[in-house]
Amino acid sequence: MQIQFLGTGAGMPSKTRNTSALAVKLLEERGTFWLFDCGEATQHQILHTTLKPRKLEKIFITHLHGDHIFGLPGLLSSRSFQGGEELLTIYGPAGLKTWIEQTLQLSQTHLNYPIEFVEVTEGVVFEDDGFVVTAKPLQHVVPCFGYRIEQKPLRGTLQIEKAIALGVPKGPLLGQLKNGSDITLEDGRIVKSSDVTDPPKDGFIVTILGDTRSCENAVLLSENADIVVHESTFDHATEALAANYGHSTNMDAANIAIKAGAKNLLLNHLSARFFPQDIKNMLEEVHEVFENAYIVADFEEYEWQQEKLAPFSQQ
Repeated sequence: MQIQFLGTGAGMPSKTRNTSALAVKLLEERGTFWLFDCGEATQHQILHTTLKPRKLEKIFITHLHGDHIFGLPGLLSSRSFQGGEELLTIYGPAGLKTWIEQTLQLSQTHLNYPIEFVEVTEGVVFEDDGFVVTAKPLQHVVPCFGYRIEQKPLRGTLQIEKAIALGVPKGPLLGQLKNGSDITLEDGRIVKSSDVTDPPKDGFIVTILGDTRSCENAVLLSENADIVVHESTFDHATEALAANYGHSTNMDAANIAIKAGAKNLLLNHLSARFFPQDIKNMLEEVHEVFENAYIVADFEEYEWQQEKLAPFSQQ
């Protein structure tokens, strides 16, 4: 799994940071990617990546401020022209469906694929055999949600040599054991899957928080998460502004990660008021209390592999 940031700025786009959007790449797990928020020009940002809009399976919107949704109509339209035919599911607060449908209707935009809208309330918003996504309301100036993505436990690796030593022939029976099914050999002996596979492995937990003040639901969504993506619109010196505008500081985010027992923290949604030296200072402040933290930039990608997070390079 990789997380790629398409826009990491707050409010208006700047020369170095576009408005909010990030992709959770589940190419190995599902053959798709999920998009969280879709600020203006998100589709332009995608052009500079390896992401293919036809592989977009789900869009999760945290709230209806323009810097989080104004890129949707263009992206939805372009997905049709770029071969997208599969169902696209869009999750978001009340009003999102109406806004998208009216925009597409008034602009006479016709899509070649169906859209399913899910109006988000507190609780589980999606679940299948591999993943469960939970939402909770945050504290912003408009209704806003955070999302917790939990990958369900992974099957243990099949110990092929051990299975063969027990008399299991190469072929479909090995596949059944790998998939968790017990089998019966020709001589009547039963081979249990649990006897020839490693124990199940925990899946990953990723928490993606929308714009918010520090609040208890942010902690609950982030509990024991492997990765927490948290806004850092302001720094510790401007915490009064953060509270007034329903946002967080770098230290608010660090304290949420600490309280939640999270393993890694990715800070995004930075105000354009901050220069490179300011951002460096913000990260140093965070590192004093929480070591595994990054302040992310547009197009940066982070990979979760073997229970570790690291910047990802495609070279």
